[in-house]
Amino acid sequence: MKKTLFIIFLYITMFSSAIGAEEIKKVDLQQAINIAVDNNIDLQTSKLDIDIAKNNIKQANRLNNPNINTFFNLGAAGWSEPQQIGASELIEIGKRGPRKNLAKANLELIKENIQYNKFKLKMDVREAYVKLVAAKSVLYTLKQQQALQENLLSIARKRYKANLVPEIDVIQAEIALNQMITQVNSAEVEVNAAYNNFNKIINDKNKVKYDSVDKIFAEENNFEELLTPEPDIELPAFDEIDERALANRFDIKIAKNQVDIAQKNLIVVARQRIPDIEVVGGWLYQKANHTDDNRFNSGAFAGANVVNIPLFYNYSPEIKNAKLTLDQALMNYESVKNKATIDLHSAYNKFLTARMNLNHYEKKILTDSEELISVSTKSYEQGKSDITALIVMKQSYRSIIIGYTQALADYYNSWTNFLREVNDPEFDLYEDL
Repeated sequence: MKKTLFIIFLYITMFSSAIGAEEIKKVDLQQAINIAVDNNIDLQTSKLDIDIAKNNIKQANRLNNPNINTFFNLGAAGWSEPQQIGASELIEIGKRGPRKNLAKANLELIKENIQYNKFKLKMDVREAYVKLVAAKSVLYTLKQQQALQENLLSIARKRYKANLVPEIDVIQAEIALNQMITQVNSAEVEVNAAYNNFNKIINDKNKVKYDSVDKIFAEENNFEELLTPEPDIELPAFDEIDERALANRFDIKIAKNQVDIAQKNLIVVARQRIPDIEVVGGWLYQKANHTDDNRFNSGAFAGANVVNIPLFYNYSPEIKNAKLTLDQALMNYESVKNKATIDLHSAYNKFLTARMNLNHYEKKILTDSEELISVSTKSYEQGKSDITALIVMKQSYRSIIIGYTQALADYYNSWTNFLREVNDPEFDLYEDL
């Protein structure tokens, strides 16, 4: 049944010519994921944030640049007072270290976000790949049904010429064929849309176009190729995988990083209350004709100033806001953890339902439907049934086949959605059980 239903190589020639003369590479799912991770423009762009964050660490750890100061006395003071040239340097007290730690925490958050973006890209590629294969399979099913409908029209015409059936049989067969042709046309549009969306998600910087390999849904054991568990295996209960599944969620890690950033930011803001020290020093001199002993006098000077004393403004609003931001981060962390459990449970239940529906199609619906349509066709050809019943039967059969294809796609996508909630593309349901 599967080989008859899902062998789509007959469609590939038509699909390739419809796309055009652009270079197209056939890839399996794992190849598509690897290509997207290596060449996706958006992902490559986001990786530049790491270099920016590293530069921000250097910026946060900077020393203040010195100032050059000169003092020249004019008029009568210029005769009695020395001239001065020197430098001053502002020394921050207790600020550089916390500022650097905050920049490092931001770097870790950026790294975690990039890993999350990479993971989401993998999941998006999985979904787009399955949708493309499913769209091709639906199109092939409809083209196959079109061929069967053309055959039915031929049978009806022969029986009409032999005066075995009325002309209404031919008219009904023609109407059914024309309806099928419109469905095929719409399915071709869906395939092209799925193909374009697949390439949009990969977003290859090399501008290469990719297509799924042929006959994915046609093979007997294609679940491994689509990186999905077999639908007939026994699955563990949710409680057995809950804690392990939540351990690596990126959103929980990111929320925790945001708490760390808020804590370090509070330290940075609070340290603004610590006064800084300005150190000054330099050289001064008097010309010989400006001194009582007619000698050139020179020497050095040094001094220090305490600056930014929090007397009139003590940074209370900034500190209060930093504390509130920390409270928000802590509450968000708890919220993310609570929602994660609910979302994971929901995704797992959907996967179980999709698995049950797929098994129901394979074990109960497909076999009986295939046998029924074969018997009905022979029955009409032998004049034992009317064409209306056969057309209705074929339409029902077509709906069942397309439903089975959609059940397959739902099964693959529900597993992808479960992996989204686990945040682990390599998650093993049976590890450590």
